[in-house]
Amino acid sequence: MIRNKTTEYALTILGFMATRNEDMYSAEYLHKQLNIPRRYLRRLLTDLSKHGFLKSTSGRNGGFVFAKDLEEINLDLVISTLERYDAINTCILGFSCCIVDKPCIMHDIWMEARSKMVEILSNTTLADLKEKYQMDLIKKL
Repeated sequence: MIRNKTTEYALTILGFMATRNEDMYSAEYLHKQLNIPRRYLRRLLTDLSKHGFLKSTSGRNGGFVFAKDLEEINLDLVISTLERYDAINTCILGFSCCIVDKPCIMHDIWMEARSKMVEILSNTTLADLKEKYQMDLIKKL
């Protein structure tokens, strides 16, 4: 469960970049394609660079490229890096007092779903998204 706009936008940016065959992406190009506010986008691109997902090149022909192979970036890593807290372990209903010793009514069901979600996010890389995107394009032809 993604809890903040920053993570949503980051996954949108990384997914978009992973599924296209551009060498470099300018902030302006990403803004036009993804309609993420410029100021927010620039700050997020800087954050993604600081966290080692992207690297930037300055100048007229500059922009952003992946700092790692797509196979090395799984969705769980992106989410856990940007959320800065363990959002997946929080109560599905939002109860602050839901803990193992005093669980809410949905706790056990949520824990089962949570385990599956963590497994999927941990095993899905940006390379997987690129492959799926390309297969979807082929099917449409």
